[in-house]
Amino acid sequence: MKKTDKALELFSNNFNCSQAVLTAFAADFGIDEQLALKLGTSFGGGARNAEICGAVSGALMVLGLKYGHYIADDNEQKSRAYEIAVEYTRRFKEANGSIVCRDLLGYDLTKPDEMACIKEKELFGDICPKMIKSAVEILESVIADYE
Repeated sequence: MKKTDKALELFSNNFNCSQAVLTAFAADFGIDEQLALKLGTSFGGGARNAEICGAVSGALMVLGLKYGHYIADDNEQKSRAYEIAVEYTRRFKEANGSIVCRDLLGYDLTKPDEMACIKEKELFGDICPKMIKSAVEILESVIADYE
């Protein structure tokens, strides 16, 4: 199954955007899906604050798994990980206009009246799958470019 299909299936099964993106890649890093779903939980909806898009957060966690800095004095590894994260967010912004949840949805989910608009307009079902698909495709492209 393609990663985009896996992520979209997870999202359609009541998992958030961050959980969907992270979990679609979990097996590649030997991470149990249940653990990935738990890790991604709090990042949906821009960490529940309409900040950084959960799909982007999930993708950044995957990049951390692939390229992350884990040796204290390995500044080269740290710099490379940061470079890759910056490149990822640059590409996502270029493709979608922002990495911020409230900008992508056009509403701030932390405000009850705006959350009502999001629900009324079914934006979680319209915008979020597009962001998940974009997040995964850009993630796969970035990983391929940095292999």
